[in-house]
Amino acid sequence: MIDLNADLGEGFGRWTLTDDDALLSVVTSANVACGFHAGDPSVMRRVCDLAAERGVRIGAQVSYRDLAGFGRRAMDVPGEELAAEIAYQIGALRVFAQAAGTDVVYVKPHGALYNRTVHDAEQAAAVVAGVRLAGGALPVLGLPGSRLLAAAQEAGLTAVPEAFADRAYTPAGTLVPRREPGAVVTDEDAVVRRALALAVEGAVEAVDGTTVPVAARSLCVHGDTPGAARIAARVREALDAAGVEVGAFA
Repeated sequence: MIDLNADLGEGFGRWTLTDDDALLSVVTSANVACGFHAGDPSVMRRVCDLAAERGVRIGAQVSYRDLAGFGRRAMDVPGEELAAEIAYQIGALRVFAQAAGTDVVYVKPHGALYNRTVHDAEQAAAVVAGVRLAGGALPVLGLPGSRLLAAAQEAGLTAVPEAFADRAYTPAGTLVPRREPGAVVTDEDAVVRRALALAVEGAVEAVDGTTVPVAARSLCVHGDTPGAARIAARVREALDAAGVEVGAFA
């Protein structure tokens, strides 16, 4: 079984970026922006209502406080402050999830924070501290082999390894930085092939042509990629056709 997740609620005010309605008809888990890189109260409420209606699990996609940079700019935030900001974001989303009759059931960092916690033990520990501060032993979604997942396990939280169908990988199994050409895979057929390889074979082709093992419980398709809803639908259809059971991890 593999989970299919997407980043949702990445709008603000009158601006929208993700096709939340279409993606919530395909995915099993929704990483909902909590206002620090995108999202606002109205957006969070609407996405939570839709997710609850369709039986999609809700996760808090926490970020550095970087609305202007969409959470993709490197930042240095003291650990205690970051932990408080993580808890704050989870709490904000939890209000709307519970109002919709469900709850926040996992946490996933976004953008620069996600990538920072692959190697930075202190920032990873701060994220985990924030999850614990928010209350409840919420599972943490992250890159296999990351400091984040190690810190989650050490704290007694469930560490959920994740793979990306639409991101390029280095031979070391990390994501190619977005500033580099080809970091985002936009060819729909290629995304579908990579999704199947990750789900069935537990591997992906790196940028140098080598095969990288990736043991993942959840598969991400980014909601802000052009044609994301169509790509996600094709991925889901391909997984179903291959006999891969698609189901939420939480």
